Order: sequence, then structure tokens, then C-alpha cells
Amino acid sequence: MHIELPEKRYYGIGEVAKAFDVNTSLIRFWEKEFDVLKPKKNAKGNRKFTPDDIKNLKLIYHLVKERGFTLEGAKIHLKEEKQQTLSTFDIIIKLEDVKAQLIKIKEQL
Repeated sequence: MHIELPEKRYYGIGEVAKAFDVNTSLIRFWEKEFDVLKPKKNAKGNRKFTPDDIKNLKLIYHLVKERGFTLEGAKIHLKEEKQQTLSTFDIIIKLEDVKAQLIKIKEQL
């Protein structure tokens, strides 16, 4: 899954939900369920996601939506094998970026 987000310090929950093509309620639910998600909140209580939060969301999305893990299974997987999962996931992200760039080049030809 290739996520299109501009380079910023903070992202609103609407931006994040739109990029992942999910409801904002799912993002809020995952925030409660997964300890790795800790978005900052402003004075009004609006969530502001950092690039690290986005990376963790990508990992959770990959485990739950793409690989079919249950929430409990994803939590266990993140706790037990976080370093290995992150390195594998980083490779997947880089390969998807290369694929997207190659597709753009192909379309331009």
C-alpha cells in the first residue's frame, strides 16, 4: 500500500484517514488498542499525528488489513517481533515506492 501524504510535522486525523482510505473512527479505535500510537492533542483535543505515528499506522494497517492478523495477533506480533517486523516492513515500503516510480515512468513513455 502506497500512502500519499505531503511532508509535514503533523497530520490531522482527517488527512490520515483519507490517505489510508479508512474512517476516522478506525484510526481512533486503533489508537486505543495499540500502545505504539500516541498522537499529540492540541488544546481543543484534536489529534495531530507525527511521521512516526504514520509509520506505526502503516505497520498496523499492513498487519491487520493486508496480512489478515486479528487485533490481538497484531499486538502480540508487534511486541514480540517489532524489530524484525519493522525491518521487513521498511523493505516492503521501499519496494512499493520503487514500483510506483516505475509505473509513473512507464506511463510517461
